[in-house]
Amino acid sequence: MRDQAVAARALSSIDHERIVVSTIGVLLLLLWLGFAVHRSPRFPGSFSGTMAAVAGAALIALPSLAYLFIKRITPLKRWVTRRMRLQTLLAWHVYGGIAGAILAIVHTGHRFDSTLGIALTTAMLLTVFSGYVGRHFLRYVSIEVRDKQRLLEQLIVTYNAIASEMAAASPTDDAIRQRAYDATEIAASIADLEYSIAAHEVLNSRFRLWLVAHIATSMIFYALLALHIWAAFYFGLRWLVR
Repeated sequence: MRDQAVAARALSSIDHERIVVSTIGVLLLLLWLGFAVHRSPRFPGSFSGTMAAVAGAALIALPSLAYLFIKRITPLKRWVTRRMRLQTLLAWHVYGGIAGAILAIVHTGHRFDSTLGIALTTAMLLTVFSGYVGRHFLRYVSIEVRDKQRLLEQLIVTYNAIASEMAAASPTDDAIRQRAYDATEIAASIADLEYSIAAHEVLNSRFRLWLVAHIATSMIFYALLALHIWAAFYFGLRWLVR
């Protein structure tokens, strides 16, 4: 019962986070599509536009790099996880990435007239999308597989108990027929669960490619972001030279 309660709370937390992140993601998509009805060519280089860019880059990069280093550096991970859960850092990375992407879209002023800007925006959106899929779909599948494995273990224990009971009973016992029927039903359930778990594991392994895609698009995004920042300083910020 305790395991079921923990699993239920975990699924509820996942559902709540998915709703929040999905809502913010829809807002991000609507802001991006706003270029069809709105354009402000001077806003990206203005003071407000630059501050939106700085805040957006910080929200995207800082939680992401913090999570990456803490997860990969064992002594640092041990020190941090004594004070907070690694899942908390991952949540900061998720929410910071989406909030930063929204500020980045605001910074563009919907002025998508440069190859670098279009490539940077595309890489950012692909990074957000791949991260969303990896975060929620794979996490949900993992919890479902764990629940099914726990149920499978319980059914195996029950089946073995019935088999032992049947082996010890008299062949003429009328209850043997009912127990044999129960054993058959449980065996069928075990087979179905084993097939379902195997299918989920195959699907899980296939969708782990989304993690590879997320890492690849993130690397491309950071490279383009660094180039964009260099170009901004090289060509000058409009509000600095007024």
